[in-house]
Amino acid sequence: MPDVLVRTRAATRRPGLVLAVAVLAFALLSAVAPALFTGQDPLAGIPAEKMQGPSLGHLFGTDETGRDIFARVVHGAALSLQATVLAVLVSLVAGSALGLLAGFRGGKLDTAIMRCVDVLLAIPSILLSLALVTALGFGTTNIAIAVGVANLAQFARLMRAEVLRVRSGVFVEAARAGGVRWTGVLGRHVLPNALGPVLALATLTFGTAVLEVSALSFLGYGATPPTPEWGSLVAGGRGFLATAWWMTTFPGLTVAAVVLSANRLSRAIEGDVR
Repeated sequence: MPDVLVRTRAATRRPGLVLAVAVLAFALLSAVAPALFTGQDPLAGIPAEKMQGPSLGHLFGTDETGRDIFARVVHGAALSLQATVLAVLVSLVAGSALGLLAGFRGGKLDTAIMRCVDVLLAIPSILLSLALVTALGFGTTNIAIAVGVANLAQFARLMRAEVLRVRSGVFVEAARAGGVRWTGVLGRHVLPNALGPVLALATLTFGTAVLEVSALSFLGYGATPPTPEWGSLVAGGRGFLATAWWMTTFPGLTVAAVVLSANRLSRAIEGDVR
């Protein structure tokens, strides 16, 4: 019971963090179980209710075919967050592996990997994502791969820096002197002690990835309409801004809330790591 009270008091001192966690929990639950929040069909429209503003019956209003926008935003979380999580995993796994090898092995391998990383860092990630998805083709999975590859360079650089810091530790030198193979040193000693800041970066990249995935979906590279995605929902309402502002505003605010919440959570994790 005392532990619960301490945690509750700590949470009340950080209301922004609590709100951020609540927003992210809502988004993730929407992706996994949208029926918890709406019973409306996101694809079925009611012509008699088209272009209605926000109300108790339609929290986010309706679109030009009478579809409930709140239902489309909730159901759109599945594809949008699926692509985002896959993108972050690609960045985390591939970037961390490259940084781990570069920092631990050093020499020519380190030089070669880091020069490639420098090239990737020189290109804005959204432009690189756009170029990659153009080459890969349309679809949510291709968007995720493109965004993941475009963001892996920062993971590689951070992981390399952490490995260089940890590698000089006494416990690593002792393990190597004791005859432990280099793969064992990496897995048991270097990686666990270098992973904290990288996971904090993954949380921050989650917000960036949401934005980039939505941007590519906005440009039409995502799922085929009428399947809802956050970016395509924003794009679908831009032609009705003068008469139906809610069609763009609420999906856009959803994206903004998730991005800001992910950034807030990342700062909290980074502070705890340090």
